[in-house]
Amino acid sequence: MPAFVVVSGPNLGARYPLNKSTVRIGRDSRCEIHFDDTETSRKHAEIELVGDSYVLTDLKSSNGTVVNGQTIETKTLLDGDRVQIGKQILVFRLREAIPSATDKDYLQRSVSIVPDHDLENSQIISRADLSDPVGETEFFDPQVANPLSVNKSPWEIMYRTSLAVSRTLDINQLLEQIVDLIFQWVQCDHACVMLTDSVSNELKPVYRKNRKPQSNHQITISRTILDFVLKNEEGVLTSNAKDDRRWNTSASIEASGVCEAICVPMKGRYGVVGVLYIDTMVNATVQSETPNRSSQTQLHVFDEEHLKMMVTIGHQAALAIEDTHFYQTTIQTEKLAAVGQTIANLSHHVKNILQGLKGGGFMVHEGLKRNELEPIRAGWEICEKTHNRIESLVLDMLTMSKEREPKRESTNLVLLIQDALSIAQAPARDANVQLVWNPPADPQTACVDPEGIHRAVLNLILNAIDATSGRPDAKVSIALLCTQDSTRIEIEDNGVGIPQSQLQTIFSLFESTKGNRGTGLGLPVSQKIIREHGGDISVSSVVDQGTSFTIRLPLE
Repeated sequence: MPAFVVVSGPNLGARYPLNKSTVRIGRDSRCEIHFDDTETSRKHAEIELVGDSYVLTDLKSSNGTVVNGQTIETKTLLDGDRVQIGKQILVFRLREAIPSATDKDYLQRSVSIVPDHDLENSQIISRADLSDPVGETEFFDPQVANPLSVNKSPWEIMYRTSLAVSRTLDINQLLEQIVDLIFQWVQCDHACVMLTDSVSNELKPVYRKNRKPQSNHQITISRTILDFVLKNEEGVLTSNAKDDRRWNTSASIEASGVCEAICVPMKGRYGVVGVLYIDTMVNATVQSETPNRSSQTQLHVFDEEHLKMMVTIGHQAALAIEDTHFYQTTIQTEKLAAVGQTIANLSHHVKNILQGLKGGGFMVHEGLKRNELEPIRAGWEICEKTHNRIESLVLDMLTMSKEREPKRESTNLVLLIQDALSIAQAPARDANVQLVWNPPADPQTACVDPEGIHRAVLNLILNAIDATSGRPDAKVSIALLCTQDSTRIEIEDNGVGIPQSQLQTIFSLFESTKGNRGTGLGLPVSQKIIREHGGDISVSSVVDQGTSFTIRLPLE
């Protein structure tokens, strides 16, 4: 299936299949390909299937759509085209990365390893040592070395291999690209990639390909060759497989039809991660005539140059696989660290909540013992406030736990803001903060998730109240402004302000300027809700003068 693969940007490694006739790209959460970065327009571009081609069209985006370095309005995409949208660079892949060739059952049925005789004494084995003594590195000279195909030089092969291993963090996609390159440059009939299982330490097939797509050829690989390649970390070329004593009668060359084969180790920085195997069923001969007799000369499809290039490709692929494993391990480590940080931050806040419950419960208990109403009323108020804190914490955690699609409906934003203000009245009164709200005369409707927007607005209002608490003439102003392009909700206070050094981190998880009173979830939750609607939140602040938050929601 055709797809876009992100090779640079915040969504590095992401894959977006083009499984619809029209696929939209943009910051709007309803776009099939959704990017959060601010350089991507809400509705940036779309790709449409026209006949057998995919046509990319820019939707008058702010920063434009770039294909292969050129800004375009519309462009028919070719396999391998690089598309820049906002901060993302994507590669268009016309073919599905991994066909059914990765099915484990199919691989086990179609690839077998057979025992055979000792390899060491065979006279038809060429070796390519992977060691690289200092000062003895051999470089290909494109003017001298025989090219592996009519139009491809070794330099081009290395260049395209390097591009392939640098464009993806998905091992399956990498192996598909590597094998495709080999099929372009080497006249092989079959290829198989086997990787070492991390648990059993045994080689297992992970990808195979036939030059003839409908072929069900059984790839037969010598166990002795594999053991030799793994033990000696050398590439092996057999150029007369039918006469090779390594193949036993139970899996004869006549049955498999293999004439020549190359098997090389995939050796990275820390050892061999697998092997790369190719073979051919071609057995070409040339008839020569002399005055006294005629003779036949056998031509080889594979030679030493093929072996060396296969060794190099295997090494490049192994490095990429090691990097991918390292990246995945790093991600897992970061996830575990994030879990630990989450527990550490929340446990302190939960402890404060429990202490509030304990204190309120104690006052209620004492009032009941003395049969006095005042301690009971005071204790119950503390319990109510603590209950609200628990509810707020749980809702924030649920909101941040996963991506959610807003449940949109036509909503009167004026009534929504007024409801949020009614909830904020009590804490504003306790903090001696004036709430200023001048609603528009006409109802202002938008297609949004009312619960989500209500929560985001209330979070910002409560934050503003906290920031102005204790300040002279403390005031929080709320405004609703509608334009032809968007709806803006502005929440401004004359509180303590936010230092410039903290403005970059206020939307990060567990970053709080409230000390023990805050969880560091309010602003990230609000930002996440607004971005899920295709909008964003911006902030400006001056220390000791105040802060202004602006919610921008796109018009539908």
